[in-house]
Amino acid sequence: MSDEINQQEIDEEGRKILENLQEIESEHVEGEYGADQIQILEGLEAVRKRPGMYIGTTSLRGLHHLVYEIVDNSVDEALAGYCNKIEVHINPGNSITVLDNGRGIPVGINSKAGLPAVEVVFTILHAGGKFGGGGYKVSGGLHGVGASVVNALSTWLEVDIYHEGKVYNQRYERGKVCYALKVIGDCPEGKTGTRVTFQPDPEIFDDTHYDFDTLKNRLREMAFLTKGLKIELFDDREEGNTSKQSLTFHYEGGIKEFVAYLNDNKTPLYDNILYFEGKRDNVYVEVAFQHNDGFNEMLYGFVNNINTPEGGTHVEGFKRSITKTFNDYGRSNKLLKDNEPNLSGDDIREGLTAIISVKIEDPQFEGQTKQKLGNAVANGAVAGIVGEQLTYFLEQNPQIAKSIVEKSVLAQRAREAARKARDLTRRKTALEGSSLPGKLADCSDKNPENCEIYIVEGDSAGGSAKSARSRATQAILPLRGKILNVEKARLDKIYANAEIKAMITAFGTGIHEDFDISKLRYHKIIIMTDADVDGAHIATLMLTFLYRFMPELIRQGYVYLAQPPLYKLEKNKKIWYAYSDDELNKILNEVGRDQNNKIQRYKGLGEMDAEQLWETTMDPERRILLRVNMNEDAESELDMTFTTLMGDKVEPRREFIEANAKFVQNLDI
Repeated sequence: MSDEINQQEIDEEGRKILENLQEIESEHVEGEYGADQIQILEGLEAVRKRPGMYIGTTSLRGLHHLVYEIVDNSVDEALAGYCNKIEVHINPGNSITVLDNGRGIPVGINSKAGLPAVEVVFTILHAGGKFGGGGYKVSGGLHGVGASVVNALSTWLEVDIYHEGKVYNQRYERGKVCYALKVIGDCPEGKTGTRVTFQPDPEIFDDTHYDFDTLKNRLREMAFLTKGLKIELFDDREEGNTSKQSLTFHYEGGIKEFVAYLNDNKTPLYDNILYFEGKRDNVYVEVAFQHNDGFNEMLYGFVNNINTPEGGTHVEGFKRSITKTFNDYGRSNKLLKDNEPNLSGDDIREGLTAIISVKIEDPQFEGQTKQKLGNAVANGAVAGIVGEQLTYFLEQNPQIAKSIVEKSVLAQRAREAARKARDLTRRKTALEGSSLPGKLADCSDKNPENCEIYIVEGDSAGGSAKSARSRATQAILPLRGKILNVEKARLDKIYANAEIKAMITAFGTGIHEDFDISKLRYHKIIIMTDADVDGAHIATLMLTFLYRFMPELIRQGYVYLAQPPLYKLEKNKKIWYAYSDDELNKILNEVGRDQNNKIQRYKGLGEMDAEQLWETTMDPERRILLRVNMNEDAESELDMTFTTLMGDKVEPRREFIEANAKFVQNLDI
């Protein structure tokens, strides 16, 4: 809370300074991008002391966010029509270079600061072309602080600017200027652009090793959202298991190609990808969507290329518009009977993959992390453009319209069956006076912060776990075999599944629209399965269910994977446990590899007695737990991974397994 308050104070101070600059701003000609369009709001002092306020975290996510901030500035040039190519290099030593062919950061003197504009951009917080003055009509980035924050959190940063036949250069170390901006050479007369190279500071970040795949996913997304822009990613490292590689992202079809990419492993309900665009009330709107024959909704909203995982007014406008338009079409064309209720938005969006992208001059976000758009004008703009163009499309394509409405009607019936099943469960609960499943061995402590629940595969392992547990704080819920694959099931089937019902009831939160995180009964939900292929499959089924119907449990860090040992080694009445082949080899190297070694390979949790299970897997003082994290910067990729692993198509799953087999250890077949 204190970080939030401090950030609000900083922003308020910035607003006051900005008001003092209004007179200067009024003199600017719209569309100019010179030294005086770079405006100063405040200094850099707080960034190194409290980096989390500016980039969210100093974990790997924050490390990668540095790259996105610099790339965002280049994308802003593309949005303004001045850049069509960006290169991103991961250099040996894990420095990053971002090069674009935009106009180049201005090198003239900023009259307010008396400094070159590029120096202002990299050394003064809340300085940039994003704060009015005609620099950019729309822009992404993090409150306009990106370049200076990246500079402050880097051991060193160098910027080269190509402008009017000259190459300008300046270097900074931990945010401090090393030397004045200088000309270091010539370049072709027509060449323009900016090159930024920075080395993340190990004093700030826990880990400074960049992950190629993480950058790949975000840069691909940026390219989809800016049609025509080419983004090239190069990994120039050759260290450890890393070898040189490169990828190019270039999509003339923009978000239409984004939808096609997301639906690649699904079976589309119809061939067309619906695409609507237009400008209303100074909001530029792009929408693309297509239904597939699945049951999960994949809907992503973007504002000035920034992902808004909590949605906002642009997403609300889209949902409102398609709900009204499909109901109106269904009624007027007799696809909905007079005695049938209207389709709900959830019915219509079953199996929908959609991208809603808006460009807006002054986006207002709720919260400090740009999770949700607040501008009311975006709601009306999206709703109006989608409503008009979708109505026309449905009239011109009656077969597509019919297939969507018919699928929505089936979804409506399934939801009604699910509602009845849910209500019946509630009535039974009220009559029986207990909401907990009979197979649950609950803990005695009622404070959720102290409590954890083990989801265990099979009665044998469940029996051992019940005997081993600490009864005060550890609950055990044994499940029989593999739960339903929710990727291939509608809501009514899910509510009818006994194992899933047991989990829903035990957790206490409800699912889907009934979900309420405040009712969670355990702050650790631990999936404990055998360390073999079947166990991995069961764990994946459980994670698929949690991701699709209780994603907030994962987002808030309540879901864990237990790590049972693979081996037990006995020698001279001493016991060691090994959790991987590598660990077993290390132990053998230490204790020797003579004939007295007794090595037991555990095939399943049921082979352990209660004492062994406790000391290896359940004792909070000695166990290993893996927390399941969700990277919201790559949520579309996560969606695709679950679809690939758990969907109907076999070929994509085979390709995924072949591509990732090298990362798997201890595979038992």
